[in-house]
Amino acid sequence: QLQLVESGGDSVQGGGSLRLSCAASGNAVSTYCMGWFRQAPGKEREEVATIRAGGLGISYVDSVKGRFTISEDDVKNTLYLRMNSLKHEDSAMYYCAARRCWVQSYNYWGQGTQVTVSS
Repeated sequence: QLQLVESGGDSVQGGGSLRLSCAASGNAVSTYCMGWFRQAPGKEREEVATIRAGGLGISYVDSVKGRFTISEDDVKNTLYLRMNSLKHEDSAMYYCAARRCWVQSYNYWGQGTQVTVSS
């Protein structure tokens, strides 16, 4: 069973940077397809960035391309999301999630970490 714990959320000024971490236990993140998602109040959950098992096949939602970077450290068994040039519209609860790559839906989720960007 995979457990995920996010950290790194904070309140920052627009234009600032944050790095979110998702520490995994119970299994190796390198064997899962991993993703970062976000949900703002009153909005649907949005897939922000994904990375396939082994660090291959990275993708981003258009609104964060060039600003966010997803990565994983297999030694620390941790997934990261580096966020630069933050905008007010990036404010949301951010979640990391995992799935076996042959499974369609993400079935392991963390508890979330809050990112608030002031204008």
